[in-house]
Amino acid sequence: MQVDAFKGLLAKYHDHDMSPAAESYERIMQKFDFKGTTYYFIVADGKRVGGIRIIDKKDGSRKRISPIWIMPEFRNLGFAQQAILEAERIYGEDNWSLDTILQEKGNLHLYEKLGYRQTGKIEKISDIMDIVYYEKN
Repeated sequence: MQVDAFKGLLAKYHDHDMSPAAESYERIMQKFDFKGTTYYFIVADGKRVGGIRIIDKKDGSRKRISPIWIMPEFRNLGFAQQAILEAERIYGEDNWSLDTILQEKGNLHLYEKLGYRQTGKIEKISDIMDIVYYEKN
């Protein structure tokens, strides 16, 4: 599901070294077993429409969303927003971090609407792609 959801971005940005669409099954399982990691399916009307990975080390460090995805046919229906709000309800509303592709304006709009603010750190990946970092306090 994760690979299918990110295929379009992989085709657009060719970021084979970091795209969730390019991760092997073994790498995904390593992340699944990472201390403090919980994966959730995002479900609507009994269908799995996406997923979200929450990292909470429970040591005072920032909680992290990495990644969140919605399957293409279910995008722009509010499911990502609802999933993030639910994660914040479960884990607490503050002390979060995430990152996204700077060129994906829809992602920026979503995170900023939910109170996430750019940290000022931007990492250039290629001539067509940058990663921007967000925090919510």
